[in-house]
Amino acid sequence: MTDRQCLPTSAKEVKERGWDSVDVILFSGDAYIDHPSFGAAIIGRLLESLGLKTAIVPQPNWQDDLRDFKKLGRPNLFFAISAGSMDSMVNHYTAAKRKRSDDAYTPQGRAGARPDRATIVYSRIIRDIYPDTPIVIGGVEASLRRFTHYDYWEDTLKPSILIESAADILIYGMGEKPLTELCKLLKKGIPFHNLTNIPQTCIVRKTNEKFAVHPAWQQIFLTPHEECLKDKKKYAQNFCTIEEESNKMEAAQLLQQNGDTLLIANPQYPPMSSGELDAVYALPFTRLPHPRYKDKEIPAYNMIRHSITLHRGCFGGCSFCSICAHQGKFISSRSPESIVKEAVKISEMPDFKGSISDLGGPSANMYAMAGKELDICRSCRKPSCTFPTICNNLNTDHAPLLRVYEQVGKLKGIKHSFIGSGIRYDLCLHKTKDAELNKRNETYLEVLLKEHVSGRLKVAPEHVVEHVLKCMRKPSFALFRQLKAFFDKINEKYNLQQQLIPYFMSSHPGCSPKDMEELALATKQLNFHLEQAQDFTPTPMTLATEMFYSGFDPYTLQPVKSAKTKEEKKHQNSFFFWYKSAPFKSHFFALFLSLCYG
Repeated sequence: MTDRQCLPTSAKEVKERGWDSVDVILFSGDAYIDHPSFGAAIIGRLLESLGLKTAIVPQPNWQDDLRDFKKLGRPNLFFAISAGSMDSMVNHYTAAKRKRSDDAYTPQGRAGARPDRATIVYSRIIRDIYPDTPIVIGGVEASLRRFTHYDYWEDTLKPSILIESAADILIYGMGEKPLTELCKLLKKGIPFHNLTNIPQTCIVRKTNEKFAVHPAWQQIFLTPHEECLKDKKKYAQNFCTIEEESNKMEAAQLLQQNGDTLLIANPQYPPMSSGELDAVYALPFTRLPHPRYKDKEIPAYNMIRHSITLHRGCFGGCSFCSICAHQGKFISSRSPESIVKEAVKISEMPDFKGSISDLGGPSANMYAMAGKELDICRSCRKPSCTFPTICNNLNTDHAPLLRVYEQVGKLKGIKHSFIGSGIRYDLCLHKTKDAELNKRNETYLEVLLKEHVSGRLKVAPEHVVEHVLKCMRKPSFALFRQLKAFFDKINEKYNLQQQLIPYFMSSHPGCSPKDMEELALATKQLNFHLEQAQDFTPTPMTLATEMFYSGFDPYTLQPVKSAKTKEEKKHQNSFFFWYKSAPFKSHFFALFLSLCYG
């Protein structure tokens, strides 16, 4: 592969293309990997497909003379900024607020290649150097910080990142549609300041400033930022409106005052159709890191280099997860033909050894799932289609996914196609009134275990105690026991040596040390020596984070307690590892006796 096959990243590469200038310059907190699993690559290739001369500046140095921000000059249209595939604070710090020693999105896994709050830092530097050039921010960090939000690392409420960054427009969610519309309007010569009605964008205006209002959009005014600072309940109630509107097919425009400014968040586009999503994945990705990283390993790339994304969106609505907030709850699925074409490309890669590492998505088995009656979905306000029970209007048929597995498996050169993403076992085990559908879903689970697990099946029960699971919006642990029984049966039937790897979480709002004791006991009884365990980290725009900060369930305003200090969190986390410490084993045995014999 040559530099000319990737988008240019330097003045030399721009010159080699014969360009006198660049239309859009994209700054990213990640290394530049020209693969559809990375947002900067998708956005760069999309801009290119719109006929725009596009360059990417990956991981610019913000600590020297700022030459990385100046080397390509001023773009003809705008600067685009993303902190990368993760929120930069989550990327940098553990749940205990300790600095991480590595970064999977950087060559050699080196830490420190991006600043804290990268979106703000990059944007302010560019604003200082090029004060009159428009700036567009997007990506996970910008998307989930678009309103007043709780920042765990500063332990305070912060205003919209659009205000703090001094950018002109924020694109939230998956950005292909709003970015395409923005570029289309700019090409028509419409001034940047007049771009107020693009769906799925946020802008800031003075409270006394007039702006065009789309006649079809309902307007909802959120509690102002200053009132949120004074009243945690009002802040928590804001979240309910934001979450519900973010997961509606026909949402309202949300407005929030901050001092003498007004944040205007336009409603999102409808979910992408299969054809629209296919077009994105048909863009000419090299599927490789830029040649500038020759002989350097990038851990995140190694994980996904031979993977395929089947769909976007997640209707699980788990309290602690931001996928639904960023990608939406409605599933957009690629066509089987698009998936097969990508599988063929992978099979032709020089380093391909016959195994596709993942045929997945946010939740691997939501492919092609949607409401049976879309009119019901159109009026629905619920953020989850699976909690407290699976919606009767949800089509949970796994047959389309089985057909995709079968088609990919028949391709020349592909020996295995594994499912590396986690699955929602509640969808497989859900019993409907349709006996044939139930049988197909059980067949899916059997085929998955027999043919598509590379030794370990990852699932996420998260906890065992019902009231904690309710706070998490997760199904009963009894369903996990049902899964384990099925798993063991299939293992025995086909003489497999597969492992079931459950994920659990400590310190989630509503969880106490007593609840962690019950978790430890349940996992010991099931003979699990836990590996995949995490401590809850409050991240912007999740229900669990609002519970953690406010102390209330935003929907009921009932009090919810959380482990907040390092000592409390460390104590809860220690229950995962009862088998490692002799003193803790003794404590656990005493606990076991007390629970068994009162």
